Amino acid sequence: MTEEAVIELDAMRAAAQSACALMKVLANPDRLLLLCELAEGERNVGELEEALGIVQPTLSQQLTVLRNESLVSTRREGRNIYYEMASPQALAVMQVLYAQFCQPAKPKRNRK
Repeated sequence: MTEEAVIELDAMRAAAQSACALMKVLANPDRLLLLCELAEGERNVGELEEALGIVQPTLSQQLTVLRNESLVSTRREGRNIYYEMASPQALAVMQVLYAQFCQPAKPKRNRK
């Protein structure tokens, strides 16, 4: 194996590790819902709680996980904390998941 191939394999392994870490975070339904909501734009905690029906302790816990994994970022405005997507990779995955699972099915055409 050439040195170039070894470097490429190492890069592929590192990328696979990053992808697995992202998928592990996305494997939780509450976190997936949060990212789906944040993919549409910035939201504060109250807006997220109201839109998703996730109770405050669970909401805070899952937002902490997303923040620790650098998938979301925060800003404070007065008493409100606003969250937004911070990971272009997570946003891209969310867009694919939305297209596959959330868009209304297109009506099938009748074949004659």
